[in-house]
Amino acid sequence: MLLHQSIHDNPNCKIMTFRPTMEEFKDFAKYIVYMESEGAHRAGLAKVTAFHIPLKFKTQMLGIIGLTVTFSLQVHCQLCTFLTQLVCLPCFRYCTPRHKDFDDLERKYWKNLTFVSPIYGADVSGSIYDEVCDIQEWNIGHLNTLLDMVEQECGIVIDGVNTPYLYFGMWKTTFAWHTEDMDLYSINYLHFGQSKSWSVRFFPGSSQGCDAFLRHKMTLISPSILKKYGIPFDRVTQNEGEFMITFPYGYHAGFNHGFNCAESTNFATLRWVDYGKTATQCTCRKDMVKISMDVFVRCLQPNRYDLWKQGKDIIALDHSRITELSSPELERWRQHRVTYRANLLRR
Repeated sequence: MLLHQSIHDNPNCKIMTFRPTMEEFKDFAKYIVYMESEGAHRAGLAKVTAFHIPLKFKTQMLGIIGLTVTFSLQVHCQLCTFLTQLVCLPCFRYCTPRHKDFDDLERKYWKNLTFVSPIYGADVSGSIYDEVCDIQEWNIGHLNTLLDMVEQECGIVIDGVNTPYLYFGMWKTTFAWHTEDMDLYSINYLHFGQSKSWSVRFFPGSSQGCDAFLRHKMTLISPSILKKYGIPFDRVTQNEGEFMITFPYGYHAGFNHGFNCAESTNFATLRWVDYGKTATQCTCRKDMVKISMDVFVRCLQPNRYDLWKQGKDIIALDHSRITELSSPELERWRQHRVTYRANLLRR
């Protein structure tokens, strides 16, 4: 991969699709750097398709799904309830309507959005990746990014943020406009089932009453309204076997075309640290995710730590800048963790 940065990369801020080779697919952090070098972050959202990877890997993934669904049914009560409801209720009420194409389906979505509330098995803690098969490539439960510092340094586990969530969707199940907690990156993989539509806009939103009102995840705006008021946005369809990556300040929303299963979590890069330091917080709810940035600044930006503690670390975010794969500070922290673990083992 040729890593470069140019102000001309993705100048129209369109959603980009990437098709990594199997060799490129093995290093998640390096490929995120490459995606940003191509300008993917300027759209706020990008798609990575794994359809072309070797059949052996794909077969292994399908085997994982078959092996673990039964286990998931036994463990996740939310999922059990959802599937029970799905079986017991008249299926025709929740099936995808007949449609000519995507535009026709989207019209039906907005026209019937307020009728017959769909059943959504959302925010189910767990993963379909099987530990036994030891999948390393883009394993959502083991991405090995900077966000691991939250658990490793602070002992804090936040469901769905630094652990995976499963989402069992069906026709019309929706995720409203939002950016990720703490303006983190996110990854979403569609394991199986029907497609998922995404809309994205790259902008920092605000509103009277709460500076972070979109974190409530209750705002829906149709494409026709966005077009009417000249608000730029882009759309993409995620199919089975495809990953979606959201970037800091990438506000996104969407809906499921029919029954499917997706897995998602957050992650971080070196570029994110400055976003985390300036992330707005919801001021009207008590259950919003907040991550202390102390460990990130102390370990990764030690020369700015004292200023930051005094509230004087004023920075201007450069949204066009790409993330770095590593830094001397990050390597020192990693070496410290290796030494720390070795000392624990000797004890």
